[in-house]
Amino acid sequence: MIVYLDASALVKRYLAEAGSLEVNSLIADSAAIGTSLVSRAEVAAAIARAVRVGGIARPAGEKALQALHAQWADVMALPVTALLVARAGELAWTHGLRGYDAIHLSSALFWQEDLAEPVVVATFDRELENAAQQAGMQAWPGGLG
Repeated sequence: MIVYLDASALVKRYLAEAGSLEVNSLIADSAAIGTSLVSRAEVAAAIARAVRVGGIARPAGEKALQALHAQWADVMALPVTALLVARAGELAWTHGLRGYDAIHLSSALFWQEDLAEPVVVATFDRELENAAQQAGMQAWPGGLG
């Protein structure tokens, strides 16, 4: 299985949250994992926020950030291009998505088209899950609403 992880799914690899065990299992069972290049900043920001609001101690946050940097090479980091952003704008309009969610869906669609194989979109965002399904992609874990 080929899996595209948006930031809401990828962050669960680095912060212990509801769904973290399932995400780690999904990653382990995947033939390939990918995400948008912007996920690196989104996940780093989520880790920093967890430290800032007291969800985790600073040393744990630093360790999570180091793990993100160390494992980044194992992820297919999909570039953000002008064509991808243009498509994201159309997807945002069509599906009522926020900006980065539209970037994620556009990235997943381009990757699926490039591979000519199904790509599963892993997300814990209800709107992105619905939009991915409407665009003909399988969403994981599914059932968010």
